[in-house]
This record gives sequence, structure tokens and C-alpha cells, in this order.
Amino acid sequence: MIIFDLRCAPQGHVFEAWFASSSAFQEQQGRGLVACPLCGSADVAKAPMAPAVGAKGNKAPASAPPGSLFAGAPGEVKEMLAAAAAFQKTLLAGSEGVGPRFAAEARAIHLGEADNRAIHGEATRAEAESLIDEGVAIAPLPFPMVPPGEEN
Repeated sequence: MIIFDLRCAPQGHVFEAWFASSSAFQEQQGRGLVACPLCGSADVAKAPMAPAVGAKGNKAPASAPPGSLFAGAPGEVKEMLAAAAAFQKTLLAGSEGVGPRFAAEARAIHLGEADNRAIHGEATRAEAESLIDEGVAIAPLPFPMVPPGEEN
């Protein structure tokens, strides 16, 4: 895995993203799959970043655990992102995970064919665009979601 600092062009938001390789980033960016988690813009490019150099004894600073999503971000930004991630976790705890059935379930709820409830899951870009075109209120999660049972 490789971590890149990315910056959206419209607002200048800087955020981290993980990719299997540099070519995986380029492929996903070319397909429009990389977007700013703060404003949703797909106009994203790599931002200048310092190399990751371990501290004495190969230990990371106490302010950010090794591999932390927020490692290297200024303190205030880390706090805001951590609060947003905690809020997302709270929202997910109060919703039903429907996995890859998300598009079908969201459509059924919208049409009154299923009980009205908060759900989360997976959808392809085409499925999401179709739901939006049909007037179904959906929104992407700003942070990656760890499937149940796969938490550390």
C-alpha cells in the first residue's frame, strides 16, 4: 500500500488516500473514482508531501499512531477529521448495513416498497447516478468503512 497526500483544485483541501500502487491511483483518478472527502470534487491531484521517516528507535510520534489516517496533518486538521470520522461511525451505528444490495434497498425505500429506515452499503458509480437521477436521496461516506468483523 502507498499513501498519497492529495489536494482538490476548487477548495485546496488536502487529504490522505491509500492505493495499491502509483498506477492504481492514476487508474482510479482517470476513472473519476478519486474525490475530495470534504467537498466531493473529483478535480484531485497529488499534493507535495514529505517522505515518511521513522523517529529514533523507529517509533512514530505520540500524536499520531503508526499508519494513522491523519499522520502528518496539522493538529487542528487532525482533530476535525477525527471528529468527522467519529460522527460517521455514530451515523453508521444507527443504520442498517445492506452491503451490495444498497441500490435496490434505497430504491425500494424511496418507492415505499420497503420500510423507511437508514441504510448504508455499496453501490457502483452507475447505480449511484441512477438513484440520484430517480430522486433518491443518497450521499457518499467521506471515510472508508471497515466491514463488520474486520475491525482491528
